[in-house]
Amino acid sequence: MATLSKEKKSPAGKYQSNISPAEQQKRQRYLSATIITCITVAMVFGAFHVVDLGSNRMADMRDRATYDLAELKDHLRAAGEDIERHRIHEEQQKAETTYAWSELEALLTEEEWSDLTSLIRIPAGPFIMGTDAKRADKFNGPQHEVILPDYQIDKYLVTHAEYARFVVQTRHRPPLDWTDGTIPDGKILYPVTMVTWYDAKDYCRWEEKRLPTEAEWEKAARGTDGRRWPWGNKMDADKLNTYYHVGSSNKVNTYKNGVSPYGVFDMAGNVSEWTDSDFRPYKGSTEVGGVFQPKKVEATTPEDRGMKVGGLVEVDGVYKVRRGGSWKSDPFSTSSYHRNFSMPYYASDFFGFRCVSDVSPTVASNVSKL
Repeated sequence: MATLSKEKKSPAGKYQSNISPAEQQKRQRYLSATIITCITVAMVFGAFHVVDLGSNRMADMRDRATYDLAELKDHLRAAGEDIERHRIHEEQQKAETTYAWSELEALLTEEEWSDLTSLIRIPAGPFIMGTDAKRADKFNGPQHEVILPDYQIDKYLVTHAEYARFVVQTRHRPPLDWTDGTIPDGKILYPVTMVTWYDAKDYCRWEEKRLPTEAEWEKAARGTDGRRWPWGNKMDADKLNTYYHVGSSNKVNTYKNGVSPYGVFDMAGNVSEWTDSDFRPYKGSTEVGGVFQPKKVEATTPEDRGMKVGGLVEVDGVYKVRRGGSWKSDPFSTSSYHRNFSMPYYASDFFGFRCVSDVSPTVASNVSKL
């Protein structure tokens, strides 16, 4: 019969093991291997959990962004670049609205109109444009210094209320999401969307302003210290509307804690803003390939046409730069240096704009004396 090993007491009264040193080392190795295995398994399952959470999040985003093909006429594509309603809309040269000028003026108080249409002066001087961040898209770099003269930029994104005055006075086509020439319910102070680059340019011209260049836009957003977002270098979801956090655009005066160094609202998130600039590589850019070559989605087979899908086909023309990200974009696309781009005749429910104007010598002189 096998005998069990016994422990014996030491002279000090403590028990001593009869296990040999070699056996002890062997058991320690087994124990270490077991611990490492448990840690590895925990990390693997943790990673699967994170991936699963991410997959659920992406599935949720897809649910929000997709639509029933049978109801295409009643929905707007999330991508904004293949909107079927746009072709019909482009055929409308002029449009009537149901507003009288007095009705529009009564939508807001005099103080609200004054604040809504206010401009913020951006002083002349250099600022840091672009980025050398390794994880940024190459077309966002290289980082470089740009010197700009004084200019003024709209404090807020152009709203439905302001755009309605433009439509009434000029009989310009209303945005795609207006019904019977009227502002969507509850959206008076929301940024106007579903407007093309051409629409935005026409509006700014009517205001005796212009669309900002992307350099003007970026300086107004990040100031002169090269910060990543208008408020600093750390993403803060409480300071912007992005990544379906709200589920739509929201009022232009919502994020008072997310303004730029100059006090400009919504320079990150809410809607992606048209600029006047063509999408071209910066001097010294390492970006290669056809990213700067305009493309469109084109269905080339009956099956593609039936599913309203297609492949990318190169076209003539030039992309226009959009800035700021939107309520639909990922948070990192809201970085002040990030460039997005679209064909100028595209429109979407996350495309908007604001205007700028040059500072006249008289204004500049008066400001310098303050």
